[in-house]
Amino acid sequence: LKLIRYLRADSRPTVFLIDEPTTGLHFDDVERLLKAFRRLVSQGHTLIVIEHNLDFIAQADWVVDLGPEGGDQGGQLLYAGPVAGLLAHPTSYTAAALREKYAHRTV
Repeated sequence: LKLIRYLRADSRPTVFLIDEPTTGLHFDDVERLLKAFRRLVSQGHTLIVIEHNLDFIAQADWVVDLGPEGGDQGGQLLYAGPVAGLLAHPTSYTAAALREKYAHRTV
């Protein structure tokens, strides 16, 4: 809700760091959130979002995938770039999940 004030056209470009904003949201609410985020980006704001929701990740402009596992076995940069490039990554769990979920359509 605090982001709403930044949707005004006259707000200064700002960098936002947002942690798992889709947690607990209904699919329709995730879509509304994505629209609001797209509007913020179109107004010159930058959003850095930590997220595990595949529908959200599939619509990102840029993905940073860390791994290969979690905890002590993670934290290494596996991929940074557009979603289309991530799909070709051979060992990324995120890439595998996206390929499986969207096997029938283009991400």
